[in-house]
Amino acid sequence: MIRHIVFFSAKAPENIEAIRRGLSILTGIPHALRLEIAENRKSDPLSSEVDIVVYGEFADHAALAAYKAHELYAEAIRRVRPLRELRLAADYVIAEATTEPAVAR
Repeated sequence: MIRHIVFFSAKAPENIEAIRRGLSILTGIPHALRLEIAENRKSDPLSSEVDIVVYGEFADHAALAAYKAHELYAEAIRRVRPLRELRLAADYVIAEATTEPAVAR
């Protein structure tokens, strides 16, 4: 399974809601097992750059590729790109993630 996380910052605070609405159309794409669009709570005192978070889970790389190839994905980009400043994305295989402390040798 693939976890897909994307962070967005708005060019201006008044764009945050429009970015959230623009990204919300991604939830209409059928290839995700789970897809969430949320506004960052900005509770970390050392980092407040991120305004919106996209979190998705996909069965495999093919499902993630199909999601990115969908016409609603292209529409979300068209709506959001002019309003956003920062976009950072990360994808990883859940089974390969570290879930326990490393053992010192």
